[in-house]
Amino acid sequence: MFIRNMQVLFLILMLVVNLFSAAQDKIDVGIDEQLGKKIPLGLTFTDENNNLVSLKELVTKPTVLAFVYYNCPAICTPLMIELAEVTGKSDLVPGEDYNIVTLSMDERETYTDAAGKKQDIVRGSELEYPGSSWTFLTGDSTSIKQLADAAGFYFQRKGDQFLHTGALIFIDKTGKITRYLFPGYSDKYGFAILPFDFKMAISETAQGKEMPTISRVLQYCFSYDPEGKTYVLNVTRISGAVIIVFAAIFVIYLTFSKKKKKI
Repeated sequence: MFIRNMQVLFLILMLVVNLFSAAQDKIDVGIDEQLGKKIPLGLTFTDENNNLVSLKELVTKPTVLAFVYYNCPAICTPLMIELAEVTGKSDLVPGEDYNIVTLSMDERETYTDAAGKKQDIVRGSELEYPGSSWTFLTGDSTSIKQLADAAGFYFQRKGDQFLHTGALIFIDKTGKITRYLFPGYSDKYGFAILPFDFKMAISETAQGKEMPTISRVLQYCFSYDPEGKTYVLNVTRISGAVIIVFAAIFVIYLTFSKKKKKI
């Protein structure tokens, strides 16, 4: 009986493993964290000044990477505005302590779109972001996809727009991904980035430290709804996990209670 119970327990545990592994499958829209992996620094893009630059030239210190598109009617501009605001609140200096790189996921956009968006963002900021302290990039579809895939950033084109989520990806000077920062909600810009979180992410990236976020749990408990552009509770997935976990606990209880009786 003991062996039989252990076999049942093993099967249940295998189901739990498979269930949680399914959460790590490739997603269509959202983030699949690639902590510890490196982005391809050899990729080249065009900056807002119409210069061809490689990521290796830009990622020379802790770097904040954000995937956007400059004509985005939804979350991209608020994300960049909030990013500019949080950099103004921090005692860390862009260009000295870290760099920022925004890349358009729309290969149809050009350096003029990038230049116009940078001017709009910088105009409302307390900082000027000289040189490569904040670079606005555009590129071809192949290079964009290569970088997005390496960073675990998945998006879909829908007509003239894109279905995507918003996040800041922190990369150390070797190109290693160290952290993902997901902004909270704010009535002011739509996004809120805590200065403490931003500074901590920069500081630990400078040390090459990797730090997972709660997003892995959220990705399991929530499914991204591209139409509503938000995360919705996945009741089926959560219920299944709870049932399996309780079943496993029950089998373990039966197994050890019978062993005690025999003793």
